[in-house]
Amino acid sequence: MAQMHRRLGLLNATTINMSNMVGIGPFIAIALILKTLAGPQAYLAWVVGTVIALADGMVVAELGAAKPAAGGTYVFLREGFGPRTWGRMLAFLFVWQILFAGPLEIASGNIGLVQYLRVFLPDLSELDGKLLAAGICALLVVALYRRIDDIAKLMFGLWSVMLLTTGWVIVTGILHFDPALAFDLPENAFRFDLGFLASLGEGSAEVLYLFLGYYQVCYLGGEIRDPGRTIPRAVLYSILAVAAIDIAISFSFIGVVPWREAMESQFLGALFVERVYGPWAAQVLAGMIVVTAFGSIFALLLGYSRVPYAAARDGVFFRQLALLHPTKEFPHRSLLLIGAGAICASFFSLDNVIKALMAARILIQFLGHTFALFLIRSRRPDIARPFSMWGYPLPAIVSIVGYIYVFLSLGTTFVLFGTGTLLLGVIVYLAMARHQREWPFASSSAQE
Repeated sequence: MAQMHRRLGLLNATTINMSNMVGIGPFIAIALILKTLAGPQAYLAWVVGTVIALADGMVVAELGAAKPAAGGTYVFLREGFGPRTWGRMLAFLFVWQILFAGPLEIASGNIGLVQYLRVFLPDLSELDGKLLAAGICALLVVALYRRIDDIAKLMFGLWSVMLLTTGWVIVTGILHFDPALAFDLPENAFRFDLGFLASLGEGSAEVLYLFLGYYQVCYLGGEIRDPGRTIPRAVLYSILAVAAIDIAISFSFIGVVPWREAMESQFLGALFVERVYGPWAAQVLAGMIVVTAFGSIFALLLGYSRVPYAAARDGVFFRQLALLHPTKEFPHRSLLLIGAGAICASFFSLDNVIKALMAARILIQFLGHTFALFLIRSRRPDIARPFSMWGYPLPAIVSIVGYIYVFLSLGTTFVLFGTGTLLLGVIVYLAMARHQREWPFASSSAQE
């Protein structure tokens, strides 16, 4: 019978995380962050977002080391809240929101990749661009039809291109940095009224979008060697490294391109190097960004395809998804499900995709797994914790408060989207549970 094997070490785990986290994110989202806060004061959003990511990274590091299995947050919720009661429902809801948030996150990479392809295809229509984004996603689904150790080798190559791409931007930014441009603050930049706080929260959501993926290694927990040490290190190393990379890229951009122009650009990275080196550099960097984006989308599809599989294997989700490919040993049906959703999501706008995916995942994933950590610490002494967060419970509290603030700052439409998809998931779960006589409709003897 096909089964997963622990083949991924620290380097593999960190490269998968970082390829997922960096990808095309800073090359498309920095302009959005500048526009949201209307100026270089956007660095406050970087401070807020980085603090929240590090706090939640501590939560993920402890949980991932304690329960290293395919599924990540799905496993944390199930074990924290009880596998036969609330944990069963919350685990289902996590997989449910993955069906929305996962494809949306993958689609953001597809959309951003096509934005940079416009450097080579300036006459590409809007519809053709959306069709191309969907086609790229379909191609990557086909590329993932292979064994995990083959994928790890490919990810290392894509990760190397990502480092070269970001390294070129950062070195160029250091050599040509103009403080007068970078700190050209508009009048009344720091108002600290309700409008500013809302914009700061929205900008922090866009910063957190750039950090999405620090938990990706937990989805592959069943394929990680020495997970008690490898998972915490991969999570924290990747957050710190990506924070340094993205902040350096952000200041590089606004230190060369005036922020009023930068915030309107769809391919800011290409515009940045063109100002320094000329048109040829814009095309070279755009090509490197496209390759980096492929690596990011590749890692996202890889990780998210493991979540419905893990849930189905435990009988919480559709059982048809519980099978591995008979020869290549990966969850092929789950991969096809996530891939199909990402293809559909590629037809929406980038700004709406980012806000929707943050709204969809905050309530269950980020808030849910933090509460699960409190419950595991207080009620599950049987679960060994090879890694314990520093300064407990402060990082967990910072994560909860920070993510609630960000969620409420997304705006009414996306708050309703997040809560609406959650409520719909509750209805679907209750209908399934009633039909299958599972909690809360199971007999008391069945829950013991």
